Parts: sequence; C-alpha cells; structure tokens
Amino acid sequence: MNKSDGEIAADHDWTEIEPIDWTRAEVVTPQRKQAISIRLDQDLIGFFKAEGPGYQRRINAVLRACVKERMAR
Repeated sequence: MNKSDGEIAADHDWTEIEPIDWTRAEVVTPQRKQAISIRLDQDLIGFFKAEGPGYQRRINAVLRACVKERMAR
C-alpha cells in the first residue's frame, strides 16, 4: 500500500535520520579506467556477477581496498 504525502509527513520514524552535512563534500572525478585482459577463477567471476550489474566495478573496489590496506602498513 502506497502512503500519501500527508501520511508520510505524519510518519515520524523518518525524522530520526540525521541530516547529511554537505558543506565539506568534495567533487571527485573518477580515475580513467584502462581495459586489460585478466584471468580469474570462474567461481570468483560467478560470485561478483551474482551480485548483479556492475561486477567489474566491484572487483575494482575490492582490489583498491587491498592496495589501500597494503599501502597503510
């Protein structure tokens, strides 16, 4: 059942969400991607593809987190 605007406004649960402070937000230009050929295990590819569209972006994020962790050591 869809709520009307008035019902949504009367629902006070949503007011408990803290507002986001955008004053220190930075515009970040994504790095340019480079196409490569890489061999990965089929089960790894299957795992990321099963999560839905954007599996290459998720693989990139996991690799980036790994590099960030290693560089912090």
